[in-house]
Amino acid sequence: MRYLIAISMALFLSAGLAQAASDSGPEPKYRNKDLNTAMGKAEDAIEKKNFEQALVHLEEAKAEDDKHPDVYNLIGFSMRKLGRYDEAGTAYDKALSLDPEHTGALEYQGELFLKLGQMDKARANLEKLDDICWLGCESYYLLRDSIAAGTATN
Repeated sequence: MRYLIAISMALFLSAGLAQAASDSGPEPKYRNKDLNTAMGKAEDAIEKKNFEQALVHLEEAKAEDDKHPDVYNLIGFSMRKLGRYDEAGTAYDKALSLDPEHTGALEYQGELFLKLGQMDKARANLEKLDDICWLGCESYYLLRDSIAAGTATN
């Protein structure tokens, strides 16, 4: 039943969003042009698994907007991928202090908890995601599957 409701709402919303997009053209992900550019470069570097380079661009992004949770979430992700777990934890904490319901940060922090063998904390993040994503969301499913496997996937 949960999935039927989600599908129905998604279809309804996508029709409205498609109309809005066709009227105004594509909108940048971030309002600040320089932040948008720096985050785009960081995301490209992450996609190429060049996490050190991603951190350079994320520092540029942070200089543009030091209160954007996406910046800290990706800093945490990059730090975690580099094995710099303490710094990753600090970045996720900052992202979640700026947006306690940031699904990406909750998922990635949960993955960090799994890396550190803190299954109870990973499960607590999964519960938070379940509350936030009442129609289901990718972050919930990814963390759920990682917990079920007992290992971090990201």
